[in-house]
Amino acid sequence: MEYANREEELEETKQLQQRKPKYKGKHDKPKPWDDGTIDHWNIEKFDPSCNEGGMLAVSTFSTLFPKYREKYLQQVWPDVRRVLKQYGVSCDLNLNEGSMSVSTTLKTRDPYIIMKSKDLIKLLARSVPAPQAMKILDDEMQCDIIPISNLVSNKERFIKRRQHLIGPNSSTLKAIEILTNCYVLVQGNTVAAMGSFKGLKQVRRIVEDSILNKKHPIYHIKTLMIRRELEKIPDLANESWDRLLPKFKKKNVKQKKVKSKEKKPYTPFPPPQPPSKIDLELESGDYFYSEKRKSAKKWQEKQEKQAEKTAANKRKRVEAFIPPKEHTNKHTDEPKDGHNDVATLTQSLKEKTKKFGLKNSVENLKAENYIAAPDERSSKKPRGK
Repeated sequence: MEYANREEELEETKQLQQRKPKYKGKHDKPKPWDDGTIDHWNIEKFDPSCNEGGMLAVSTFSTLFPKYREKYLQQVWPDVRRVLKQYGVSCDLNLNEGSMSVSTTLKTRDPYIIMKSKDLIKLLARSVPAPQAMKILDDEMQCDIIPISNLVSNKERFIKRRQHLIGPNSSTLKAIEILTNCYVLVQGNTVAAMGSFKGLKQVRRIVEDSILNKKHPIYHIKTLMIRRELEKIPDLANESWDRLLPKFKKKNVKQKKVKSKEKKPYTPFPPPQPPSKIDLELESGDYFYSEKRKSAKKWQEKQEKQAEKTAANKRKRVEAFIPPKEHTNKHTDEPKDGHNDVATLTQSLKEKTKKFGLKNSVENLKAENYIAAPDERSSKKPRGK
């Protein structure tokens, strides 16, 4: 019995080994027709022969447009209708309601073209030019309309951050378009973008970070430029680029302190009711006046106000003709009280003149003045008697 049991166990183990390995997914099995030459990400162009029966039901989409777009849409609508007719889609422009609508017809073959047509009328409503908006009908072109008004509550701050996104002479916006290979249009409270899925994802990140003040668009542009250069190096294809990309730190800017209102002490009683117009008239006694007297009083008050105003205006006009005060040079020798002391000035002048006279007298000293001169009479001959 033991020998028979061992044989059965050996047979079971052989059967388990011979079984094929299980896969996690239900359809995750090796496919003989699939090889490395097939591009799974390639979007094949739709062939009408794939859907010869057409659509089973009518699908309709409509959107509103602003009033300032009405004139432009009237001009380009024949071109829009002609382009959509090629795909079997009908369109309608309702000027009374201010709406555009697209719907499938019996001639529609592509089931996804109605979604593309819906994107077309959305872009036209958001001020995208018609030739550019018609490119959305291509399979490789996608669009994204990003709302930005609900990201910031303050209107002035919103306008300032939106201007950061546009840049001087739209230079920042052009740089974003070149680096992401997308068409970007900032209009009002939305940003319309057209391009590939990868580019649209980058545009959305740049727009949201700019409006939320997380990162300036110029830093995103620098990062995208470095990424473009790194993509050209094949050795870095399987490596992480974090060490090569710049890291921008946000600087803390001093913000204005909000003045907090002083909390008043809590009282269960409501504030006193302000006096009404009738109460004020009763206090002043005007309530018992006749209408004639009331109008006379109002007229008198009006005249008094006018007189005050005319007097103030006259005063302003007269001030223009008053000459300004002349500024005199103040000497340091002047006394603190500002008045010239005549006595002190004369005394100082006298002292200065005396000093000057003594100086001159000393300089003009001569020894001859102090030596006795010979007597003139001794030089004369005595007279004979």
